[in-house]
Amino acid sequence: MNKQEKKRYSKRTILNLGQYLLGEKWMLTAALVCTMGSNLFALIGPRLTGYAIGAIEPGKGAVDFSKVFYYAGWMALFYVASALMSYGLQVLMITISRSVVKRMRQDVFEKLLTLPAGYFDIHQTGDIISRISYDIDTVNASLSNDLVQLLSTVITVIGSLVMMISISPKLVLVFAFTVPLSVFITKTITGKTRPLFRNRSAKLGELNGFVEEMITGQKTLKAYGREEYTIERCDVKNDAAADAFYRAEYYGSIVGPCVNFVNNLSLSLTGVFGALLYLAGSMTIGDISSFVLYSRKFSGPINEAANIMSELQSALAAAERVFSLLNEMPEKADAENAETLTHVEGEVEVSHVKFGYLPEKTIIHDLSFTAEPGRLIAVVGHTGAGKTTLINLLMRFYDPQGGKIFVDGKNSMDVTRKSLRQSYAMVLQDTWLFTGTVYENLAYGKEGATKEEVIRAAKAAHIHSFIMRLPKGYDTLLTDEGTNISKGQKQLLTIARAMLLDAHMLILDEATSNVDTRTEIRIQKAMRNLMKNKTCFVIAHRLSTIRNADLILVVNEGEVVEQGTHTELMKKKGTYRKLYEAQFE
Repeated sequence: MNKQEKKRYSKRTILNLGQYLLGEKWMLTAALVCTMGSNLFALIGPRLTGYAIGAIEPGKGAVDFSKVFYYAGWMALFYVASALMSYGLQVLMITISRSVVKRMRQDVFEKLLTLPAGYFDIHQTGDIISRISYDIDTVNASLSNDLVQLLSTVITVIGSLVMMISISPKLVLVFAFTVPLSVFITKTITGKTRPLFRNRSAKLGELNGFVEEMITGQKTLKAYGREEYTIERCDVKNDAAADAFYRAEYYGSIVGPCVNFVNNLSLSLTGVFGALLYLAGSMTIGDISSFVLYSRKFSGPINEAANIMSELQSALAAAERVFSLLNEMPEKADAENAETLTHVEGEVEVSHVKFGYLPEKTIIHDLSFTAEPGRLIAVVGHTGAGKTTLINLLMRFYDPQGGKIFVDGKNSMDVTRKSLRQSYAMVLQDTWLFTGTVYENLAYGKEGATKEEVIRAAKAAHIHSFIMRLPKGYDTLLTDEGTNISKGQKQLLTIARAMLLDAHMLILDEATSNVDTRTEIRIQKAMRNLMKNKTCFVIAHRLSTIRNADLILVVNEGEVVEQGTHTELMKKKGTYRKLYEAQFE
């Protein structure tokens, strides 16, 4: 991304944030009123201070205390009003930022549900979580704090400048030199720090992704004794994140001291030239006092603005990552006249399908087969032969680059994804359970499922007796993706969930790999009884468990090289027989 593109992208990010803020336009208007009121009331104080000092007659020592108390009383009143409006502003901005961040986090989560499966194949889970948590929290902090300071800075600087001009236009010329110098320093440094903050967010996302992966696979890394190697890798990632954080904060922190130096220079120049004007009779002591106070109010916010620029850069970098996710292309929309699959019989025909996750690398070259309704179709083959890819195509997680897939004679591209996917019940090798009761997990796919239906499915999956031994039976709470039960039991629960789903086709992607062979055979027999007149696709490594399949498809290098029953394929003495004999040698 070149400099012009980055600048355009930053503008787009600011506009996107502005759209979220406009959603709270009434509270934002109230916040603007409070900002203006608070700062304008505070700006009256220095002028009143000058009037109070002017009540002293130089050289005579005479003081008009009635004037001093009069102006002091008004000062106290204005400062109290300023403080109350400042408090109201803080409350409003916290409310606005909370509402904006809530909507942003909701939009990100809803966006994740619309993205194609391919997005999650190439993005780390930890990095996605980092965007929805850390990056949005960074935006929240900036909206609730930095935005208030920035608004206050603009009003205070403009108001102070007007008041200084009204007191002494000549003395204001000091800032004609110092202000451009401050702007030049700030713009130069922030231009260089913006990529550093963008890199910081990216490195933290990478670190989160790595940590999430290692925590998920902790048993594997312990089994292989890779603790030290993993720690070394974590050190590298951690060092990179810490270095990116340091570089961004280090160079970002340079702005404040540089601008503060210029402001102190302007104060010194104001004192020198103010004294000369007093000696020339052009200014009074009171005017000089007021001017100096306004000059502090003028330069102080500029210094504060310079200090928060680094935080704003960090917030913009975080917002860019959030909006880049929100701007991702969603899953391709259904065809304009897409039909809704109803009364599915379960006939599936795959005709000359060609597919590759990358355009230049084809995995499935020319795949064709027909699965008749109510039949058990087993898909076998070497690792990487294209078995799971076939399931992704059947479910339309990916679309074929050539050829067609038909369900009951209808092209899958011409029906809605929702109705197509609801026609399948799917159980994967990687089981997924959520925090909830056993009953809630089993009834997840069928809204309004009765207790009797759930129990019937659990019995068919041979998990009912285990559930009844749990402390609260079907009301037992499963936590953290079911970590309080074994992998095999988790798999049986997901199989029971699929059995309960009112679908006309079933996909089992090595779903019984964590149960013993005897239980697997019993489950498949139960499934055959339960799924009469329904089509079942089974991907299995243990060939002994699919000997009774109605049709076995042998996939090799993306093509069906053999198909038939177990007996027929064994007689051919081809790829299937070699796979079978290799398992039982």
